[in-house]
Amino acid sequence: MARLRLTGFLRCRTLEEADRIAPYLDDHVRLTRAEPGCLQFEVLRSAADPACFAVSETYVDAEALEAHRVRAAGTIWARVTAGIPRDYTVTEIDDEAGE
Repeated sequence: MARLRLTGFLRCRTLEEADRIAPYLDDHVRLTRAEPGCLQFEVLRSAADPACFAVSETYVDAEALEAHRVRAAGTIWARVTAGIPRDYTVTEIDDEAGE
């Protein structure tokens, strides 16, 4: 079975927009890390471009990633980040490769 890794960026249009969503990030990270099937979840604000947040997530399988998407869709994080451009890539990680 292949794990899934999502990587990319949440790209706020302004520093004000990034500052507005930042207070909601810790709770979003805490709730996501507690989800069954979440192996790793990081969202880090860029020092070089503070309007940009780097995102890295790993899930045990596609069902766990979909469960995350469903759960997160109804959260305050989803509401405060609605419309903010996301640039994500999802890749499979072969468990036998030891990654």
